[in-house]
Amino acid sequence: MPQPPVADDPSDARGQRHVFVYGTLRRGGRNDIARYRPAPVHVADAAIAGTLYDLGAYPGVVLGGAGRVAGEIYRIDAAVEAELDLLEGVAADDSGEYIRRHVVVRAGGRRFDCLVYEIHPSRIEGRAVIECGDWMAHFVTR
Repeated sequence: MPQPPVADDPSDARGQRHVFVYGTLRRGGRNDIARYRPAPVHVADAAIAGTLYDLGAYPGVVLGGAGRVAGEIYRIDAAVEAELDLLEGVAADDSGEYIRRHVVVRAGGRRFDCLVYEIHPSRIEGRAVIECGDWMAHFVTR
């Protein structure tokens, strides 16, 4: 299965990063990223290659493959990134609920090196795939 393009480090010269969010961190979601400080800046709506799974109160993405997962790109700084790592249950040895990944996301003719939180493979067993690839659309119809 082809893997998505990988970026080495999504930091810019000011120490800010781009993050691609696809679930409860999206605009209007239960964990809307706008609540973090300093305030993240919405850069673009986008989609990535992946499969989206319904984990109950939130989704998880497995990167790669032919499916598309809808989301949003935000510019964040290190303080917000650290808070997102806590929310997503990231562990230094990749044994946490989510694993930090860096992927290239294209939107509006531009290329963004983004941090993405991929669900740990052990967490998707027996979980339903969200065929539409859009958590917000799926959540509304549940």
